[in-house]
Amino acid sequence: MTRDSGRRAPAVGAAVVMLVLAGCASDSGGPAGRAGEQRHPKEQKARQVLHVAEPRDQPAGTLLEGPTFGDDGRLYLVDVTAPPGGPKVVAVDLATRETDPVYTDDSGAYTSAQFSPVDGRLYLTDYAGGRILSVTPDGEDPEVVAGGPVDGRPMRPDDLTFDDAGNMYVTDSSFTTYPDAEPSGRVLRFDVDTGEGTVLADHQPNPNGISFDLDGGALWVSQLDANRIDRLTVTEDGTAVTAGHSGMYVDGGTAQTDSNAVDAAGNVYQGMHGEAKVLVYAPDGTHKATITVPEKDGDLKSATNLAIRPGTTDGYVTVSGPAGGYVYRFDALAEGVRQSNGG
Repeated sequence: MTRDSGRRAPAVGAAVVMLVLAGCASDSGGPAGRAGEQRHPKEQKARQVLHVAEPRDQPAGTLLEGPTFGDDGRLYLVDVTAPPGGPKVVAVDLATRETDPVYTDDSGAYTSAQFSPVDGRLYLTDYAGGRILSVTPDGEDPEVVAGGPVDGRPMRPDDLTFDDAGNMYVTDSSFTTYPDAEPSGRVLRFDVDTGEGTVLADHQPNPNGISFDLDGGALWVSQLDANRIDRLTVTEDGTAVTAGHSGMYVDGGTAQTDSNAVDAAGNVYQGMHGEAKVLVYAPDGTHKATITVPEKDGDLKSATNLAIRPGTTDGYVTVSGPAGGYVYRFDALAEGVRQSNGG
């Protein structure tokens, strides 16, 4: 989820030298030609599926997030700026194009959703309330599973993911006030058995998206206030970060790195706020594809979160802006897995 800060500090690495060398080599053809192709990612226009939310005359506008497929085949979404009592979680039947309200309350601002691999309940990050809520797939039996301070500080949970054992990993969002503030965002872990929250990483520049890589040994964390995707290696039990580095830098311009997902080939799909597009990177950092929304579709400013239906290449992205909130479809580069489904 994104709060429009209007602040970016993208960084560019020394890869410029490698691009120059690759460009010179590709002129001569042969194997270097493949390097030239890698520097020109495929482009794909997503196709509009459904209009879910009307435009809202408020500062935050309309913002859909957290797409995730349930066992019933429906696509569950959160409506971040839904008014009190309005549907804050909806389920979309993609075959009939019908939407059903699933859950609402009077105070929550839910920014992401994902089903637990252990109990089958839907977990929701409440950014406004500083808590994480779980409900049944039909929106019943709401339960606060995490709330209050973690390591002495209230949290602002944004996105979440699970490991195979059901432990929960959450980005704790915190704006970096440029030019001189120290980054203060965090990555948190909540134990599946005790519910205890611990800090895995601190001093993060406003972490947002979070997904495990294919083998579960590292987290891809999108840093909203740095326009980059970091790779955090974790211990076998996931209780500590052993190493970290910046994996991909994004030349976002006026756009910011938001939520992310990973497909069966390990590709990282990076949703963007400020421009309605998704960038796709190989694990080695190669920019493989860009998914955009046709300009004729109206004033849409974000494509912040996505899900790939597990076992297929059917990708769906939440797209929002002054024109309202929509679901769009795209063709993923590889099949969906659990790390493609929500967060």
